[in-house]
Amino acid sequence: MGRMSENPRYNVISMRISDEERETLQELICTTQKSVSDIMREAMELFKLQLVSPNQELQRKAA
Repeated sequence: MGRMSENPRYNVISMRISDEERETLQELICTTQKSVSDIMREAMELFKLQLVSPNQELQRKAA
């Protein structure tokens, strides 16, 4: 049996990528020693921060 996790992840998402994107992903895996899942989680978090930050700036200016 596998290890029980405090934060289990049950949702699986798949996506299609080009050969060039796959090469880039492979370079990131080799460079960072991280899994595809970890890289995608970090990318999603960075994207979320980019979306939120401009909105927060606008809210501060309006206040």
